[in-house]
Amino acid sequence: MAAQEYPAPESVGRLQQRALLIGGIALLFSIFGAMRSPGPFYQSYLMSFMLILGLTLGSLGLLMLQHLTGGHWGIVIRRSLESAVRTLPLIVVFFLPIVFFGMKYLYGAWLDPEELQKEPLSKFQQAYLTTGWFQVRAVIYFAVWLLLMFLFLRWSKEQDVNREDRALRLRFKMFAGPGIILYVFAMTFAVIDWVMSLSPHWASTIYGFLYVAGQLISSMAFMIAIVVLLSRTEPFSGVLQKRHLHDLGKLLLAFVMLWAYFDFSQLLIIWSGNQPEEISFYRTRLYGGWGVVAVLVLIFHFFVPFFLLLSQDVKRNAKVLPKIAMWLIFMRLVDLFWMTRPEFTSRAVPTWLDLVLPIALGGLWLGFFAFNLKQQPLLPIGDPKLEEAIEHHEHHEH
Repeated sequence: MAAQEYPAPESVGRLQQRALLIGGIALLFSIFGAMRSPGPFYQSYLMSFMLILGLTLGSLGLLMLQHLTGGHWGIVIRRSLESAVRTLPLIVVFFLPIVFFGMKYLYGAWLDPEELQKEPLSKFQQAYLTTGWFQVRAVIYFAVWLLLMFLFLRWSKEQDVNREDRALRLRFKMFAGPGIILYVFAMTFAVIDWVMSLSPHWASTIYGFLYVAGQLISSMAFMIAIVVLLSRTEPFSGVLQKRHLHDLGKLLLAFVMLWAYFDFSQLLIIWSGNQPEEISFYRTRLYGGWGVVAVLVLIFHFFVPFFLLLSQDVKRNAKVLPKIAMWLIFMRLVDLFWMTRPEFTSRAVPTWLDLVLPIALGGLWLGFFAFNLKQQPLLPIGDPKLEEAIEHHEHHEH
């Protein structure tokens, strides 16, 4: 297999230009919003940042999962996953405004002495939730993710050159398992710091897993949309088959179910415990306008995708599946809005910044992703299972 056989089509270049243009314009509007009203700006920024972080880190999780399990589904999306993982340095840049300018607007509940006098924190929380430790821990999380990114991308490059290296294949498998555990651990603690500490008096042990499952949904949905886009032109049009789409659709369904399971478990445990300090999270989110958003999330983030993805025909349909995938990415944003915003306001209505900021960060991220995708062949040419993965199985296709 020669690298020249799988160059990125022109559509990737067009995607890069459009995404950067739209993202850049939206960013200018966002900066204007930040100068006018910094509080609402950072509230919208945190929500948008968590969505984009999910696209990158979910892809890192899927990449390691693919190396661990070795399924054909992962070979088709491997390069797209790696291109998404490569956007991690951009995520670090996106995080800087939160850490340097946004903390006082977001984490007043544990930074503001007046707030602390009203509702004091425990000794452990006072020691744990400080600006210094917050920054130190953020450095550790990013160091873990960047190390995983560096290792898996470097070995992938080596594999392209040295196809017969069995030790390399074993290394992928050996490190993928511990890598997934490291990713989940770092993500859980990052979510506790960045999102759960918005209301430091409330705690949930399953909260981090909710975000991990959400990240897997958004990155898998994004991968489906990208491979279908690539398959519209050569050289990828002969590669993507219905069986690949079927596998990706099944995984998307599994992640939607996993997310719903974590979400329902948290609600059930808190509901049955009925402790005053635990129910505060749901008391603000299940009544009034926020209750309406909760119902929308339940119907359109779980029930509708769940029943649609149960159908084998839908999972194999290259027109319908990407639409469901894109819809799920949008619903991830709605879910993050429901998870983060009630800490600041009782009005369940998005502001203009809630619409502009995801477009700004998402556009810049997508432009960088498309740039990364153009740098390599679209398939992992050194993977020994490549021919087997893209071979046409006639009896499967009917």
